[in-house]
Amino acid sequence: MPAVRFCSACGAALPSAPPVRCEACGARHWLNPKPCANAIVVDGGRILLGRRAHEPWLGRFGSPGGFCELGEHPIETVVREAREETGYAVEVRAYLGTWVDVYADDPSERDAVVINVAYYLATPLAREPGSADPHEVSELAWFAWDEVPRELAPPGTLEAVLEAARSALARPLPELLDAPPRSSTSPARTRRR
Repeated sequence: MPAVRFCSACGAALPSAPPVRCEACGARHWLNPKPCANAIVVDGGRILLGRRAHEPWLGRFGSPGGFCELGEHPIETVVREAREETGYAVEVRAYLGTWVDVYADDPSERDAVVINVAYYLATPLAREPGSADPHEVSELAWFAWDEVPRELAPPGTLEAVLEAARSALARPLPELLDAPPRSSTSPARTRRR
């Protein structure tokens, strides 16, 4: 995901990476974080992780998830991404929190994208054999809490997320706010289940 280099209003080259104002037409450009959502899929004492089949963090184990689509609630993203990457239908059980990361192997890259990732606890329901996307995940594996691999993605963050998940599972889970109903006439609202 390269940084914005040309004005989206007039096409002129921008003098620098965003935030910047186009010298030709005055349009402003921003480098905003991208919303993402991931699932920490837990079944009993095991966690489902997938080995990434693409950059960044190629070959590291990560939790199923990805970028939110336009108008998509993060819970909907978790359900969609878990199915795409693992073949599992999941039930989202609890919100763990949001972590901010740089979506790049080298966080100092000029084109590094900042992501805001909402993590949710989820349980697997059913799996469609052969339905995992090999372009996303090269290997799926269940790990006991004490056997999670060291090479995790995002580096440093997933370790903290897994610790938060383990702590959350040690106490009663709070009531989860559902994804809002889709409506083309009203803004998204969160409702209680």
